[in-house]
Amino acid sequence: MTSLIFSPGQASMVLFGIFFLMLFLRVPVAVALGLACLPMLVIEPHLSMMVLAQETFNAYNSFILLAVPFFLLTANLMNIGGITDRLVRLARALVGWMPGSLAQVNVVLSVFFAGISGSSTADAASQGKLFIEAQIKEGYHTSFSVAITAVSSVMAVIIPPSILMIVWGGVLTTSIGALFLAGIVPGLLIAVVQMATVHVYATRRGYPTYAASTMREFFGAIFVAIPALMTPVIIIGGKIFGWFTATESACIAVLYAGTLSLLVYREMKLPGLYRALLDTGRLAGAALFCVGTASAFGWLMAYYQIPQAILGGVSAWEMGPIATGFFIAAVFLVVGCFLDAIPAIIIVGTILQPLAKSAGLDPVHFAMIGIVSLAFGLVTPPYGLCLMISCSIAGIRLGEALKDVMIMLMPMFAVLMLVILWPQVTLFIPSLISPEFLR
Repeated sequence: MTSLIFSPGQASMVLFGIFFLMLFLRVPVAVALGLACLPMLVIEPHLSMMVLAQETFNAYNSFILLAVPFFLLTANLMNIGGITDRLVRLARALVGWMPGSLAQVNVVLSVFFAGISGSSTADAASQGKLFIEAQIKEGYHTSFSVAITAVSSVMAVIIPPSILMIVWGGVLTTSIGALFLAGIVPGLLIAVVQMATVHVYATRRGYPTYAASTMREFFGAIFVAIPALMTPVIIIGGKIFGWFTATESACIAVLYAGTLSLLVYREMKLPGLYRALLDTGRLAGAALFCVGTASAFGWLMAYYQIPQAILGGVSAWEMGPIATGFFIAAVFLVVGCFLDAIPAIIIVGTILQPLAKSAGLDPVHFAMIGIVSLAFGLVTPPYGLCLMISCSIAGIRLGEALKDVMIMLMPMFAVLMLVILWPQVTLFIPSLISPEFLR
């Protein structure tokens, strides 16, 4: 490495300097990552422009990442085929009697949707169209409606099957089955604290409450929703019990959602299928483009030994498991504000993995700290993609909803602290069902 033109420090300044300059100029994240690589590839005599193409292709040449477009297609088929409507009916039967009924339904539907789609942006887009205008018509404040829709959507990256878990497992060689199991408890805890937050808002502001459902309505809602609720059971159960891989489970989810939409609920027509395929291609293209350029960016960091240089100073602090957990969370919380979660995993996750290992953190525990922390970045500026989607649907500026978003994030931060301080929050179910997945 002595023949290299750039030292690790100089290389990191060039890479990150150009990247953040591109972000400041409002260049899309995936493009900014690729542009940041170019100077190094042109100036360094041992490298060439072909490296960018090679490393990008190597990232795409992954069987695991095929699951991403299939899970997105599953979510789109749900919305078009009437599956989401049945889940809304069930959510209303379950929590419609609580203060702030429609907002409570919003949160519960996010739990159901998270167990099928794995994408927070798909959740924010679909539920924003369903709930934001409806809540405003019922007297909810616009900022609250936007905030609860955006914040509840982040559960899709924590509750399995999560696209972030699939990317994390593929990039950092962690059991995806273990990650699926580990996300159940933190995801449900976040749902509980969000429902509690809605309760406080509703009682203080006098948001409307629906009449409780009758037993006939309740069991009727369960009956029509059972086929839809079987989707996460098939996806997660099949992966956990080794019936199929994460990618195969995503394919089966598409077939199942398509069958429900076409043959059971009979609400999807050919134009609807076309829209679902078109939206899936658009969302998957953006997500996977990020994977490719982030992988090239990460390859250059490894080439110049930037992670070793960064960790050299941090390792000297000699932090224990808890302190390391908080440090990892802090890094991901900051990075998530500026960077999409997928490139953050590829770039930052690979840097922090040796630190987590040296501190004795279980790889699954380390992954869940990172994923839960990155979930915050989906609703915090300047990136905050889910918040931007929700604000766009409502037609308001991001700053108008920011106060309510920050209030709603505080109970979620308590859940993150619990995940760090008590590893069994994430490891209990994996150790109970499939202990062979751990370590």
